[in-house]
Amino acid sequence: MVPVSNDTLLRVVRRKAQVPSETLTVIGIDDFAWRRNHRYGTIVCDLERRRTVTLLPDREPATSEAWLRRHSSITVVARDRGGGYGEAAAKALPSAEQVADRWHLMENASRAFLEAVRKSMRQIRSVIGATVINPALLTSAERLQYEGYQRREETNAAVMAMFSDGVPIKQIVKRTCLARDTVRRIVRGQRSEVFRTRQSSLEEQLPWLDAQWDAGKRNSSALWRSMRVRGFRGSARVVSEWATRRRRAEKADAGTLARIPSARTIARFMTNGRDKLSKAETVLIAAIETGLPQLVKAREIILDFHQMIRTRTVAGMPLWMERAADSLVASFCSGVRKDEAAVRAAVTSPWSNGQTEGQITKLKLVKRQMYGRGKIDLLQARLIGAM
Repeated sequence: MVPVSNDTLLRVVRRKAQVPSETLTVIGIDDFAWRRNHRYGTIVCDLERRRTVTLLPDREPATSEAWLRRHSSITVVARDRGGGYGEAAAKALPSAEQVADRWHLMENASRAFLEAVRKSMRQIRSVIGATVINPALLTSAERLQYEGYQRREETNAAVMAMFSDGVPIKQIVKRTCLARDTVRRIVRGQRSEVFRTRQSSLEEQLPWLDAQWDAGKRNSSALWRSMRVRGFRGSARVVSEWATRRRRAEKADAGTLARIPSARTIARFMTNGRDKLSKAETVLIAAIETGLPQLVKAREIILDFHQMIRTRTVAGMPLWMERAADSLVASFCSGVRKDEAAVRAAVTSPWSNGQTEGQITKLKLVKRQMYGRGKIDLLQARLIGAM
């Protein structure tokens, strides 16, 4: 009902884009996506006052370094584990303390163990005697996945033969027309899974289903009717198939162990408590632990790292790095060693980049409200002007 044009309103909003003038001491810096996988920007937050300070048009280290040089009062820089912002902060503010993000450290450690399991899938199949798969026992979806796996294995064998002969990855890419990342995954042994798990409509209902099953209520039709009352919109067949798999899992016979789960599922089984596993899952993990002690060592190393972060103690970090350097998670250890000062600060410092992640969530909301068409000055005006 205000008699002004759209352009006038936008000019009024842009005039509010006054950069805060307070002296900055503790900041968080991270990237955000203008367009995912194509173009990124940088957000800087004042962690003490819990507000966005500025937006930078890209995430190039030179851009961040130039901005940091203009704010020499900063003493703490919280960031993610990417090298760009750490390099910019080291050049612009060499005396400032850098703090790695604790959540990313935990996630990186878990991912490192998952990669270790993926690299060991051939040995895992050999240990539990599941190197041969009977296609007659597979469902239609699993048969398609198995056929795709066989085609991938032929490609993997050709790539590994060239790599064994000393052919550089760049030349392998040219000869096979595969993506560089695909060739790297083959060389590292990260492309050998047979079956891939799919998202199930039962995910949200699984805790309730497990409780009902343990209480002796094992009629799938009755369970489905109760779930319908709880708001479940799936079919009775989904529940029936889940009940059938659950009954088979409790038998733990040789046929059950003939088909192994995916690497992600095995990693979850190995890091879960034994009281949360079925009989078949317990037997499976016991066989893997007996046959692959190096994988057990990697799991213990990752769990110890998680424990250091949870208990905020860094006294055992030198010994931890010695153990991890000669394990399946050596690459993760190498990354921690290169960024040791920031990792130590992440464990002991009260500051973290989690607050910056929250500001990025708010930024995404504002950007979507503008249908992704706002320029950086308007986006910054809406974020800072709304404080």
